[in-house]
Amino acid sequence: MKKIIAFGASSSKNSINKKLASYAASQLQNVDRETLDLNDYEIALFSEDKEKDLGQPQAALDFLSKISSADALIISFAEHNGSYTAAYKNLFDWCSRITRDVFGNKPALFLSTSPGKGGAANVLKQALVSAPHFAADIRGSLSIPSFHENFDQETNTLRAVEKKEQLDHALANLLNDN
Repeated sequence: MKKIIAFGASSSKNSINKKLASYAASQLQNVDRETLDLNDYEIALFSEDKEKDLGQPQAALDFLSKISSADALIISFAEHNGSYTAAYKNLFDWCSRITRDVFGNKPALFLSTSPGKGGAANVLKQALVSAPHFAADIRGSLSIPSFHENFDQETNTLRAVEKKEQLDHALANLLNDN
């Protein structure tokens, strides 16, 4: 059985990106799913000085271990001021100092959402350009604008029919072994 690791690239306890990543993973059948919370991987703000003092922080090693244990990844990127959240970027920076192949050549589906019409498309675009340099095998991507209008949190369903069809197609590509 394939193992899917999903997470929202945000430290918000009520992260809509974590909800989207978890929802996407739940749409896959006959897989082992785990949704990570970035709050479980808090680390001091990265700097070369901190790296000399701390070495390789256990939280970064633990996060990389989770990535390594997966057969595929689903990541939904939150956008802060047009870019990655500080929590995600910091964790990523630490991990990339341990290994450049942060994503471990795993098939990945990159998502993004926001309350507004932009759907966090700016950060998704950055992730799509950057991630292949860190060993991500990107199989699909999708931005969901206006999350609260397009996602029913009570029933945990994506209301936007076109976006649901696009997500289903991307999920099929994620697990396609070709």
